[in-house]
Amino acid sequence: MEKTLSSQAKDWREGRRLRAFELKEQGWKQTQIADALGVSEGAVSQWMKRAKQKGVQALRHKPPPGAPPRLSEDERARRLPELVAQGAEAHGFRGDAWTCERVAIVIRREFGVSYHPAHVSRLLKKLRLSLQKPERRADQRDEEAIDNWKEKKWPALKKGH
Repeated sequence: MEKTLSSQAKDWREGRRLRAFELKEQGWKQTQIADALGVSEGAVSQWMKRAKQKGVQALRHKPPPGAPPRLSEDERARRLPELVAQGAEAHGFRGDAWTCERVAIVIRREFGVSYHPAHVSRLLKKLRLSLQKPERRADQRDEEAIDNWKEKKWPALKKGH
């Protein structure tokens, strides 16, 4: 059995582009190719133009631009969620609430990689992990005095108004 270009494709989109090229080579019209592959005639036209100008290799998949990820797939998908699941206090933080800053510190400690807290939030969102923002409260806050004021003094002040 002869190996076709489209059977060697890395993903279905690449396979579709290569199949379009094969069909064109067999004498199919662009409208027929578009109908057969469920794409627009414009898409087929662009693919054929690209193949004509740069060769059939131009129809192959190109990895997305940008820097490679600094955390491996295992670190990102398995290790980081495990570390977060241990709780913030297990990593030396006061209180068990996770913030982007805290997660960034843990990533730096555990993996030796620095991330901006804003990027940490995107990273965690992809992993479907949520953060808790701690309520900012004074350490010297007196809950009893606050309750007393709310229940007794405030109503009295309200009445006198």
